[in-house]
Amino acid sequence: QMQLVESGGGSVQAGGSLRLSCAASGRTVSNYGMGWFRQSPGKEREIVAAVNRVGGGAYYSDSVKGRFTISRDNAKNMLYLQMNSLKLEDTAVYYCAASPLYVATVKAGYTNWGQGTQVTVSS
Repeated sequence: QMQLVESGGGSVQAGGSLRLSCAASGRTVSNYGMGWFRQSPGKEREIVAAVNRVGGGAYYSDSVKGRFTISRDNAKNMLYLQMNSLKLEDTAVYYCAASPLYVATVKAGYTNWGQGTQVTVSS
């Protein structure tokens, strides 16, 4: 099965930027739709962004649309999330996920998950 490892999290001031990375192994990454999710204390895990198998179409939640960009490099087995204009409410653990579908926009469509990376936005 797929193994996923996130990196790039950290602490940043409101208005700043971070880029998260996800390294995939164990399967051909081009056979999977990919996504980013996040979870804050006391809240359910929610989708942030998703991209189809070939990288030609993307979905974003309303809360991050226009600020975040999801991308993938299938040749390098990598997934990225560029986060700009960060807000306090973006503070969460961010998870990389893989779906056997061409693309998935709900949590139930994903079968493989990374361990998460913490993003903390301060005022």
